[in-house]
Amino acid sequence: LQMSSQGGVAKGAPKPEPEQVIRKYTEELKTAPDEDCIICMEKLSVASGYCDVTDSKNLGPLAVGHLSKCSHTFHLLCLLAMYCNGNKDGSLQCPSCKTIYGEKTGTQPQGKMEVFRFHVSLPGHEDCGTILIVYNIPHGIQGPEHPSPGKPFTARGFPRHCYLPDNAQGRKVLELLKVAWKRRLIFTVGTSSTTGETDTVVWNEIHHKTEMDRNLTGHGYPDPNYLQNVLAELAAQGVTEDCLEQQ
Repeated sequence: LQMSSQGGVAKGAPKPEPEQVIRKYTEELKTAPDEDCIICMEKLSVASGYCDVTDSKNLGPLAVGHLSKCSHTFHLLCLLAMYCNGNKDGSLQCPSCKTIYGEKTGTQPQGKMEVFRFHVSLPGHEDCGTILIVYNIPHGIQGPEHPSPGKPFTARGFPRHCYLPDNAQGRKVLELLKVAWKRRLIFTVGTSSTTGETDTVVWNEIHHKTEMDRNLTGHGYPDPNYLQNVLAELAAQGVTEDCLEQQ
C-alpha cells in the first residue's frame, strides 16, 4: 500500500478568510468577563494587545468572544492574530486547553508512506506479526507554510522504518497514522533536536518506534505503554477514531 502526501489544501478550494474562521468557532460576548486574555495578557475589558498589528475590518479592538466547544474566552483580534501566525488551514486550536476546531493540518513536505506486513513478532507482542511503515521524503524547497520559504530543506535519514504490532490496537494506530500523514502532521520542517541543523525535516510530536528487535535508544520494543501514548499524541493533533468513521 502506498500513499503520497500532497502539499497544501486541495487545489481549487479557496482558503477561508481568517475573520470568517474566527466567527465560525466563536460567539461574541456583550460584556467582557473580569479576567485576562491569555494570548495578549491584557484584561479582556481593555483593548486587545494585538490591535496595533492586526488589521481587521470587522473585529474591533474590544471585541471579546468565547470558543463554542470549550468556552475559553479571548479578544477576537488576539485569536485572529494567532490564526494568521499559523498555517491558516481553516482550523483553530484553543491556546488554553488545546481543543481543535475544524481539521488541523500540518506542513509536512511531499513524500511517500508505504506499509508492509511480516510474520516476525516484536518484543512484548509475541502473539502477532509486525507492521512495517516506511516513510520517504526527499530534499526540496520550502513552501510558504515553512520557516524559510524559497530556501532548500534537507531530509536526512530517509527512508525511515517504523514498527507496530499487527494486532487490533496496532492496526488502529496504523489507520490513524494514515490520516495524520494525509493531513501532513507526521513530519514538519524545523530544527533537528539531535544535530541542531535548521531547515530540515523533523518528527512532529507523534512518536514512532524505529527499532524492531531491541530498545537501545528508547525508540524500540518492549514498551507496554507505547500504543496508548501514541493514540493520545494523535488525539492531540485532532486525529481520533471519529476520523476513521468519516472516511
